[in-house]
Amino acid sequence: MNVIITGATKGIGKATAYKFASEGANLAICARTEGDLESLSDDISSKFPPSRVLKSHFDVADKNEVKSFAEMVLKEWDHIDVLINNAGMFKPGEIHKEEEGVLEEMINTNLYSAYHLSRALIPKFIEQKSGHIFNLCSTASVIAYPNGGAYSISKFALLGMTKNLRKELETYNIKVTAIIPGATFTDSWSDSGIPEDRFMAPEDIASAIWSAYSLSPNANVDEILIRPVTGDV
Repeated sequence: MNVIITGATKGIGKATAYKFASEGANLAICARTEGDLESLSDDISSKFPPSRVLKSHFDVADKNEVKSFAEMVLKEWDHIDVLINNAGMFKPGEIHKEEEGVLEEMINTNLYSAYHLSRALIPKFIEQKSGHIFNLCSTASVIAYPNGGAYSISKFALLGMTKNLRKELETYNIKVTAIIPGATFTDSWSDSGIPEDRFMAPEDIASAIWSAYSLSPNANVDEILIRPVTGDV
């Protein structure tokens, strides 16, 4: 099993990398910080020796770097089972008060990264007539909330892209799933002052992704909406 995960060194991406490695998957991972990437790669190789790890550090907001990452993976692997478009960033704000350029930053990171990487890899999925694409959306993809701003715009767009992609690829036997998590305890929330027990754990989201992937070939989970049991933060 060959699995690609973007933004793999923190939060949901990291938990998902460990989950798939524990199930025997080979990984292709990327992140912006080289040290974090090396540390994760070494730890996975140590804990799960059968798992082979490809890694590349770059900013997913750079289209050319995203394409180069896809080319590296396609050169190394003759089959791809799963693509998890997880990389993203969050900046709170109101549309009429945000700094100039925040929307472009959110769109480049949260939407275009998934768009360009998916486009680069879809021909391989079509050739295989198999594969599963997961896009990490957000509850901000389905409901407006205070200080959502450009982040919400980008996540609404990512969910829309996911729905279109699912329709386009269903005739090729390629699955597409939107993961729509509520508040999950990641670095984005670490300084919020809100107790950690008000959040879901990243491992919860990783388990949901694995569960959707492990269904029979005839079943596709279109969307997984998952929230803290005590409600949104």
